[in-house]
Amino acid sequence: MTERRPYASIPFQTSGMPPGIPYIIGNEAAERFSFYGMRTILTVFMVNYLWLMGAIPGTQMSNAAATERFHSFVALTYLTPVFGAILADVFFGKFRVIVGLSIVYCLGHATLAMMGVIGQAETWLIAGLWLISLGSGGIKPCVSAHVGDQFGKANRHLISRMFDWFYWTINLGAFVSTLLTPWLLEWYGPHLAFGVPGVLMALATLVFWMGRWKFIHIPAGGWSFFREMFSPGGIKALGKLSGIYFFIAIFWALYDQSGSSWVLQTENMDRRFLGVDWLPSQIQALNPILILTFIPLFSYVVYPLVNRVFRLTPLRKIAIGLFLTVISFLLVAVAQQKIDAGETPSVSWQLVAFVALTAGEVMVSIVGLEFSYTQAPKSMKSVVMALFFFAVSAGNFLTAQINHFIQVPSPLDKISAISNEVIHGGFDGASGTMDDLRITFDENSQRIGLAFTGQAELGTLMDQYEAVIVSQNFAAPSQAEGEALALAVLDPWGRPYRYRLLHRDLLRVSSDGPDGRATTRWDQGATLSIVRPEEATEDSTGGWWRDFLPDRTWVEQRKLELGLAPPPASADTTPTFEREFFVGGQVKLEGAAYFWFFSGLMISAAAVFLVVVRFYRPREYYHGDEEEVPMESFH
Repeated sequence: MTERRPYASIPFQTSGMPPGIPYIIGNEAAERFSFYGMRTILTVFMVNYLWLMGAIPGTQMSNAAATERFHSFVALTYLTPVFGAILADVFFGKFRVIVGLSIVYCLGHATLAMMGVIGQAETWLIAGLWLISLGSGGIKPCVSAHVGDQFGKANRHLISRMFDWFYWTINLGAFVSTLLTPWLLEWYGPHLAFGVPGVLMALATLVFWMGRWKFIHIPAGGWSFFREMFSPGGIKALGKLSGIYFFIAIFWALYDQSGSSWVLQTENMDRRFLGVDWLPSQIQALNPILILTFIPLFSYVVYPLVNRVFRLTPLRKIAIGLFLTVISFLLVAVAQQKIDAGETPSVSWQLVAFVALTAGEVMVSIVGLEFSYTQAPKSMKSVVMALFFFAVSAGNFLTAQINHFIQVPSPLDKISAISNEVIHGGFDGASGTMDDLRITFDENSQRIGLAFTGQAELGTLMDQYEAVIVSQNFAAPSQAEGEALALAVLDPWGRPYRYRLLHRDLLRVSSDGPDGRATTRWDQGATLSIVRPEEATEDSTGGWWRDFLPDRTWVEQRKLELGLAPPPASADTTPTFEREFFVGGQVKLEGAAYFWFFSGLMISAAAVFLVVVRFYRPREYYHGDEEEVPMESFH
């Protein structure tokens, strides 16, 4: 019987790139395609597709709720690295943990692809996101630390370049998937859009396994990991880095909104760019293509030039990146102000914002990842990587919690169909009073009607808005014009109505309701939407090969199957109106105010970080200070 040869556990003696790097690069390209493909379409899917996945249509998710769920998922994904790191550094080693959790990762994608096939689609969604969070998050610190483990004394000068190209590969996969998966979702639906990233994840796992004999396998440290972690040096290293990560968490609280609030904003922008009408989720593709450009540009041009006049330490780079992130959100806030005023600003506002955001990412994320590795004691590399990713989790958790807090619940949410008609006692809880709510249901227990005191007068007010819109060639009243109409009408409690122009085609009129306080669960009102028929334009599918696509988008086809109103088939291009009455269910922080809030949060954090830069004293730790072995020993 042939004796099994051992894996190499000490870095090879070479001044060039380690032999396992191509397998890591191939794995990372496919894995990032998988993750970003799913992540890119997640928010749009939850708002526009999830409610259509069952046998009967459900309730469409609000923007704020989808944003909260998106960031909760990202927060969980970047929290699980802590568990993956402990498994790797204490028990099994990085290679085994990466392979094992990659299989869990694949199962998560398969689960998402099953949504709508059997059972409740939302149950499959939650299960799939949990599995992906465990798999993707669990391998993150292991992969990053595994890259650094491949280097020894002779080639450690290449670590910085390797992390640059490591990040470059991530964004190559992200760029391709960000363009492809929204298109698959639009035309072929969620099953294929979530299934293709799953296939790529399976390929990523295979490529990584194929490189097992080329890798340096640093053994798990066992309980010595805890001795070093809780030693004076370990505690000091973790404590110092935690101070840095607090500010990096604020960066991620803003950065990851390019996949949530920014995507939702583009739905109300003119997305035509370079002769193509882009899908909302596809605008994110600019970020990875900018990364592909900025990594070599910053490494070989910007940093060397700046270093001639001002020494760019890692912490100084991070500080500059934080201020660049402020600029990106200020641009998005200005664009949102235009939307709030009823304009349709060009998506160029976001494109320029992405330039600032991506430059900030290069200087915060890439530099922070490399800095974290160098500052980690040798037996704690994966855990320190996990601590870096925990900052990403904390930032997304902050954004999720803010979006949870700003959502105003509705008393209708907890009402189930015990009969065709249910009377809710309203604010005072007593039936037969003027604040009663009357809710009606169909045979499928779906809510089809809502009635409350003053609804007739509110309907008359909405008639006035429709008349003004028609007289203005289907332009919604400005904020000042709408307020003037609303103030002239009193609600059943003798208070004037409030008017809010949300965007070009949507306005809202609300009463403070029976409790007399604005933005509570007892607010009553209605929204008025201007529905404009689709104009014939050259779409983003590319002209001549549009003939090879289905006749309808997946959403259009699904609505026909569910018996919902199909898109207008006539040539009539006259806009129509849709009204929806509501009680509660609004948000406390919306429009431009939302983006101004996060801009203020970021600029405050960036200013305080300058103090940290002044007083932080770094200390570096590397593998390979021990004896190295010739590469030929393992050939």
